[in-house]
Amino acid sequence: MENFNELTLAWIVLFPLLGAVLNGIGGCFFKADKKIVAAIAVGAVALSFVCALYAFSQLLGLHGEDGKGALTRHLYEWFSVEVYTGRIAPINVRFTMDALSGLMTVMVTGIGLLIHVYSLGYMSEEPSFARFFAYLNLFMASMLVLILASNLPLMFVGWEGVGLCSYLLIGFWFENPDYAAAGKKAFIVNRIGDFGVLIGMFILLGATGSFEFSEINRQAATLPDTFHSGLLTLPIGVATLASLFLFLGCTGKSAQIPLYIWLPDAMAGPTPVSALIHAATMVTSGVYLCCRLSPVFAESPTAMGVIAVVGTTTALVAASIALVQNQLKKVLAYSTVSQLGFMFAAVGVGAFQAGIFHVFTHAFFKACLFLGAGSVMHAVHAHGDADLGALGGMKKWMPSTNITFLASCAAIAGLPLTSGFFSKDMILHGALTVNGYFSFAPWLGYAVFGALALAAFGTAFYMFRLYFLTFTGEFRGGAGHGHGHDDHGHDDHGHGHAEPHESEPAMTVPLMVLAVGALLVGFLGMPAWAHLPDFWSEWLHGVVAGIPDAEHHHHDAGSGLIA
Repeated sequence: MENFNELTLAWIVLFPLLGAVLNGIGGCFFKADKKIVAAIAVGAVALSFVCALYAFSQLLGLHGEDGKGALTRHLYEWFSVEVYTGRIAPINVRFTMDALSGLMTVMVTGIGLLIHVYSLGYMSEEPSFARFFAYLNLFMASMLVLILASNLPLMFVGWEGVGLCSYLLIGFWFENPDYAAAGKKAFIVNRIGDFGVLIGMFILLGATGSFEFSEINRQAATLPDTFHSGLLTLPIGVATLASLFLFLGCTGKSAQIPLYIWLPDAMAGPTPVSALIHAATMVTSGVYLCCRLSPVFAESPTAMGVIAVVGTTTALVAASIALVQNQLKKVLAYSTVSQLGFMFAAVGVGAFQAGIFHVFTHAFFKACLFLGAGSVMHAVHAHGDADLGALGGMKKWMPSTNITFLASCAAIAGLPLTSGFFSKDMILHGALTVNGYFSFAPWLGYAVFGALALAAFGTAFYMFRLYFLTFTGEFRGGAGHGHGHDDHGHDDHGHGHAEPHESEPAMTVPLMVLAVGALLVGFLGMPAWAHLPDFWSEWLHGVVAGIPDAEHHHHDAGSGLIA
């Protein structure tokens, strides 16, 4: 007889999946009433959030000094494969909640619930209301499979699921050729990266004989220094080869150079989609995968150096592009690319816990910023995106949106005592303390620190430029910019110059909750170097690896403990 907490893990995934099925069938084919659609969609995510909180509370009781406590729910063996050595590797449908996936699950379901509530107001006039929420629920289910999967193949099901939902939601208004093209672009670019994930997955299978994350991480320190398959031998370490292929997948899913090109175009989707998929959850999947397999990545200074350089370059380049954007959501899109660069730079210098901390804080302030942008566009009836030159003075009409947007701007800029301040501090400190890990470039940590500090200053500049152009000064008319549809898919009907108005409570209440989170969640990870309590690192120390100090070499990293 299995415990209820184990069954709960399955229900976390099944509730939104059931919501997607019910709305996909009942809403799309039988034209169910919008109130019923809304109750099913929001109720499914709310139940998933409650289950996540319950499971997390159970996890708290299991989290001992080693930090390795976990809840597991094994459903069934899907199939098995034979490795060329003759070993049989089963592929299980098994969900596991540990310290890392527990935090991610609570974050995804909690912020997902707020965005679903916001969407009730934002999409209220949308004819395809049921189809939108069916896609949104399906995305939630896929993202939760990705997070809770205990092995690479099951994670890949969720990985592909969020890619599919991204395509469906970016091209939601497919009648517009530009929006449909943006959806196809995202889908194709992500497939390039997904090829790398598959290759990396099979390299690890050949070396360890298992797809399970726990087994792969256990064997990380003993991975061979040369890659050998039945047909091919290469003078490169298995950890390096697998990490580089996996990182290729991360550059696609998490919009890093050179595969970042899809994310700015993804703003074609409804604004709640931008908040949920392209700020808070899907685009951080690559960072999560690196942290999930952190003992493997930490075994390869070469792969880590590549990740650090790509992440840092992405952070700096995307910040420079955001400085000159003149559309509301485009600034936020390039900001997302830049912040993802910060996360990967953290991973590259071995500060895995700092990277996942920035994932967590970024989810709050960037979701709030995107939803705040949607509130402004809703108020001025802007087309697909809002021209900053046509806004201004919005704080007069939109006090709630104004204060929440300002709070989130402060957080992403890293003003002291906001969440972004603490997470960026942890990243920069990790860059300074990487010591002699990169024997081929001992100065790399300092270079990463300098470039990220410059990118952080750029972030503060372009975000407050965005705030002042939108909310201060005089209202300049509110004329939007787009291709014939406003962000609800309807023609503007000449209302572009109507007096703006504050959004309804269904939209402003989620903004307030997210803004409070953007200001406060950083206190979970106060700087340990200042002898302040760092709950975040203490919580993750058993499941997220670090890199050793200079006097030790990389073989110490496989223990799964922060060095």
